[in-house]
Amino acid sequence: MHAPPSDQKTTGTTGTTGTTLATLAAAQFAVTLSTSIVNVALPAVRDGIGLSDTGLSWVVNAYGLAFGALLLLGGRAADLLGRRRVLAAGLALFSAAAVAAGLASTPWMLIAARTAQGAGAAAIAPAALSLTMRLHPPGPARAKALGVWGAVSGAGGAAGVLLGGVLTQGPGWPWVFHASGIGAGAVLAATLRLVPADPKEAGGPRPRLDLAGSLTATAGLVSLVYGLTAAGRAGWTDPLVFGPLGAAAALLALFALVERRHPAPLLPPGLLTRGAVAPANLVMALLGAVWVGLFFFLPLYQQQVLGAGPLEAGLSQLPLAAANMLGSGLAPVLARRIGPHRTLLAGLATQAAGFLWLARIPADGTFLIHLLGPVLLIGVGLGVAFVQLTGSAVSGVEPSDAGLAGGLVNTTRQIGGAVGLAVLGTLAAARTASAPPGLPHAAALTEGYRAAFLLSAAVLALGATLTPLLARGTRRAPESVPTPPPFAAPCPSHRTHRTHRTR
Repeated sequence: MHAPPSDQKTTGTTGTTGTTLATLAAAQFAVTLSTSIVNVALPAVRDGIGLSDTGLSWVVNAYGLAFGALLLLGGRAADLLGRRRVLAAGLALFSAAAVAAGLASTPWMLIAARTAQGAGAAAIAPAALSLTMRLHPPGPARAKALGVWGAVSGAGGAAGVLLGGVLTQGPGWPWVFHASGIGAGAVLAATLRLVPADPKEAGGPRPRLDLAGSLTATAGLVSLVYGLTAAGRAGWTDPLVFGPLGAAAALLALFALVERRHPAPLLPPGLLTRGAVAPANLVMALLGAVWVGLFFFLPLYQQQVLGAGPLEAGLSQLPLAAANMLGSGLAPVLARRIGPHRTLLAGLATQAAGFLWLARIPADGTFLIHLLGPVLLIGVGLGVAFVQLTGSAVSGVEPSDAGLAGGLVNTTRQIGGAVGLAVLGTLAAARTASAPPGLPHAAALTEGYRAAFLLSAAVLALGATLTPLLARGTRRAPESVPTPPPFAAPCPSHRTHRTHRTR
């Protein structure tokens, strides 16, 4: 298929810009849906395939690690190899991996399939958004397109929570993955028919893909998360713990060396010294750590301790999504009235208060009395903090690097979530294992969840202490600050995604 004569029409198809946008938005919907749809199904997945409590976190982390570690590479590949080509390849891998996850009969098969699904998502998200930006020039058309993009991202997270409960309680947990695979396959067919190919670009040298950086970063992060997860069952002195942690340190050091020597590194070292990029990414990593833990532990508490069914657990997360969207809308209003950094501090403090409230949940609690209040606080605070951190992460960055800075903060969130879940899961498992022998199992589980929520509050408090660094970084920024790349506030999927390139 040849490039279209203009960005407003596709070539050789009956599609228009509207149908093309719908197709690209559907690709983003598939990514956000597939992350949130799994959360409610986790207890059923564990029972159906024989996963341990610590191994269960890998159903989430395998996807998140592959997604986060390969996201910048996916954006670079889309720039170099063609956006539609990379989008189609990502959708094909994503669809096949999702179906394979539903067919998995052993834990390792499921985790391998989820890893492949995350790799596919890392190609889909940046390519789809980059195509959206190319097909809609700056102005009202692009603003409308990005509004659709943000709405679809939020809807995918909320729909995944509800659909996950319906499918798990109905045909069973494998259909949580089959539905994602079938949906991605339909989007792939629409992409090949409706999305125009990239126009031919002028010749000249093009930067090479940083495969060595991607491999060392991915391997290092997997080793780190594996070591942290193993500590919960083996203890910190076990070779299964300090061996992977030592390998992680070596691999991440090698990644830093590769990035310094590669002509087109995934993470240019100078980027972290601009504006508030470094402190904003650090706080975003902390924020990602706690919200991934929330969406992991909350459905487990509701189903394993309170006895809720998958559908009930899914429906009960909808107030959290609504509060999240409310916080996202409040963020710019608060920033104009009290300043962006006070707004960020308020968002982090609100979340911390919600987690402290959750740290008091009893084994015989109810949703209305013990969960609704704290999740509303957390949802509002999460929306406010996410908006402010995303803007801070690109403040003071040159316009040519704004997309890269946006992709970095997205990657940081994913990786922070994976590492955070490993730490929180280890703590919860250790606290449950150390419960008094006569304590009922539900009460022992509750003790573990309470410990995880208490640590989450402490992590947010640490993030709040770092907000002065963001203020100083922003004051050092140039007068002309680029508009932040498009984003959507996180929903119960705890992930929304953006490319590192927007050209």
